[in-house]
Amino acid sequence: MLTNSRRSPLALAVLALLVEAPMHPYEMQRLIKQRAKDRVINVGQRANLYKTIHRLHRDGLIVPRETVRSAQRPDRTVYEVTADGRDTAMAWLRDMLSAPREEFPEFPAAVSFLPMLAPDVVIRQLEIRRDRLMEALSTQEAALAAVSDWLPRLFSLEEEYRRAMLNAELSWVNGLLADLQAGRLTWSQEWLAELSARLSPPANV
Repeated sequence: MLTNSRRSPLALAVLALLVEAPMHPYEMQRLIKQRAKDRVINVGQRANLYKTIHRLHRDGLIVPRETVRSAQRPDRTVYEVTADGRDTAMAWLRDMLSAPREEFPEFPAAVSFLPMLAPDVVIRQLEIRRDRLMEALSTQEAALAAVSDWLPRLFSLEEEYRRAMLNAELSWVNGLLADLQAGRLTWSQEWLAELSARLSPPANV
């Protein structure tokens, strides 16, 4: 089994789809969107999908099976998964389920530089984020409710996870807003300058 191929959610999606059946990239993208996997997998740019397919082919995890020709559209290459590709997909899935991975989303990075803005500006931006989170959560609840009667829970677990993450973030943002609005958490440029001077290590003599 190959172990040095670079793992990504999109690469896993390609391998998983090809485990189901051979298909061409357009069909892969269509199924990812039709099954709403594009809510957890970035497949917005078709170029990224083709780059991922090229890499998996280079690494021996998928191979071309045939070329479908049609007068109405460009030729389409149908791919199939190799034995190494199937084994790699299963290994990736086991590891992705069991091992938390350090990821670097934008919001925690922005929070880490919060003092660059004045507290009142931060409050305004977080109020906007809170409202957007509430809207996203409402949309999420509606989406889950719409499929709950006919779609087995097994196929909407990622949406449950997204709902839980939205709830957790909304709760944290609401708590931070409450502390900022009550003045329990605040700062000024003078205080920051004084703190920086106090915490700076002494210069080497």
